Amino acid sequence: MDPNAGERPLNSQYFTEGAVLLVDKPQGWTSFDVVNKLRGKIRSLFQLKNIKVGHAGTLDPMATGLLIVCTGKDTKRINEYQDRSKAYTGTVTFGGTTPSYDAETEIDATFPFEHITPELLEQAKEKFLGEIEQVPPMFSAIKVDGQPLYKMARKGESIKVEARKVHIYDINFTRIELPEVDFEVHCSKGTYIRSLAYDLGKALKSGAYLSALRRTKIGEFEVDKAKSVSEWVEWMDGKNQV
Repeated sequence: MDPNAGERPLNSQYFTEGAVLLVDKPQGWTSFDVVNKLRGKIRSLFQLKNIKVGHAGTLDPMATGLLIVCTGKDTKRINEYQDRSKAYTGTVTFGGTTPSYDAETEIDATFPFEHITPELLEQAKEKFLGEIEQVPPMFSAIKVDGQPLYKMARKGESIKVEARKVHIYDINFTRIELPEVDFEVHCSKGTYIRSLAYDLGKALKSGAYLSALRRTKIGEFEVDKAKSVSEWVEWMDGKNQV
C-alpha cells in the first residue's frame, strides 16, 4: 500500500504532492519497467504530462520483491530510502559459477560441492558478517567512465572493479539440500547478494551462483504490505471511478 495514503482523495495532486508506492516487483521485470508502467498509468488517468516517478534501489530482473516507488515531491526522499538496510531471502546453487553471478547467464565453470556440510556453511558465513569489502559483479549498473559495467560485460570487456565496504548484519540458512541452499540476509545498502553468493562458493572451495532472490524489507517497509503492479493499476482505476 501507499504508507502516506490515509484518506487523501486520488487525483493529480495526490501524485504531484508525493506518494510512496510499495510494489512487489515480478520476476523478469526491470525496476525501470515498473516505474515506466506506473508513470504511464498516472499520466493517462490524470492527464499529467510531467510527473516525477522514481524507485529507491534497483532490483535485478531475476529478483522479485519490495521496490519503493516515489512520485512527485517524494522523489526527493529516494536517497533517504536507499540508505536504509535491506532484507532478502533467496537460493544459492553450489557447484558452478556464471559470469553474472546469478542464473541470468550460463554456467561457465563447474566445481565439486559434495564436501559441503551444514557445519562448513556455518563456519564460512562467519567470514562475511560485519563490515566487509565486497567486489561488485561485472554485470551491474555501476558506471565506469559514464558507461554501466553490464554493457561492457556484454561486449566481453573486463575491467578491474574496486571493492566497496558493506555491512552484513546477519545470514541464516533456512534449507540445505545441496547443491541448493536457501538463505535469509540482512545487510546494508550497496550489498550485492550475487557477489555474496559467489564469494561464499569460493570460501567453501567450490563455486556458487544466485539462483533466486526476493527482497522482503527496506528499512521499516515490508513486502507483505506491497501490491503487485497489476494491483496498483487496478487500485488507481477503481479509485478514479469513485
